[in-house]
Amino acid sequence: MSTATTSAPATATDPATTPSTRGLVEITKVRKSFGATEVLKGVSLTVEPGGVAVIVGPSGSGKSTLLRTINHLEKVDGGFISIDGNLVGYEVRGNRLHELRGKEILKQRTEIGMVFQNFNLFPHLTALENVSEAPVVAQGRSKDEARRRGLELLDRVGLKDRADAYPRQLSGGQQQRVAIARALALDPKILLFDEPTSALDPELVNEVLDVIRELAKSGTTLIIVTHEMGFARDVADTVVFMDQGQIVEQGSPEHIFTNPQEPRTRSFFSKVLEPAFNI
Repeated sequence: MSTATTSAPATATDPATTPSTRGLVEITKVRKSFGATEVLKGVSLTVEPGGVAVIVGPSGSGKSTLLRTINHLEKVDGGFISIDGNLVGYEVRGNRLHELRGKEILKQRTEIGMVFQNFNLFPHLTALENVSEAPVVAQGRSKDEARRRGLELLDRVGLKDRADAYPRQLSGGQQQRVAIARALALDPKILLFDEPTSALDPELVNEVLDVIRELAKSGTTLIIVTHEMGFARDVADTVVFMDQGQIVEQGSPEHIFTNPQEPRTRSFFSKVLEPAFNI
């Protein structure tokens, strides 16, 4: 197992100091490099339980990398991440962080649902089988229970009538909605969305965004990386603007979109927002 370079947080895994919450995300001074390129430069961010944080910024700013560190798809080089006070991907030994074993990391990931850009459905499984597979394998649920829950979730995303269809028989928007249902199947504390509409034809974008809008009202913590600025303004509690591996500015949608304080934030939005949007 690898050892992180950062000293362990004093209370991150102490249940006595952890409030009773579900879906509290705390990102503390996270650093990540790929070779000589530092992609995340000491990023800190807190998302409250049930909050909706939308991360925006130019390509290459570190948005997707940050998202992938939250469920340990990318290992951090420094800093740490905790969910409900429990470290993600690491445990404390002495005053150091040591990476968890693979089985323990997979168990943690059952609490962190993720929806990718390119759906990542199993092509040989039907929509229902894609949704019901993980609860059986990862949580030991019965096939009948997983199937019932899978049908409920497909109904929730408007696809119950396509339960027996294979991914190749579904549009891109329908595949992404199946992927969202699959992420919900494990009853996660947190849902991560990495540019969920970027691979879709324009006419299919809204059907996916409408599902996410409904999820935003459900009380599950959502962290969304997107380039859809109107959607970000509509759904977010907090908008986070990133550039060059750092959080430049964060705040309410009203603050970020209509009265940003940082010159870099103003410059970015002056180029990506429609003139009538920023009133």
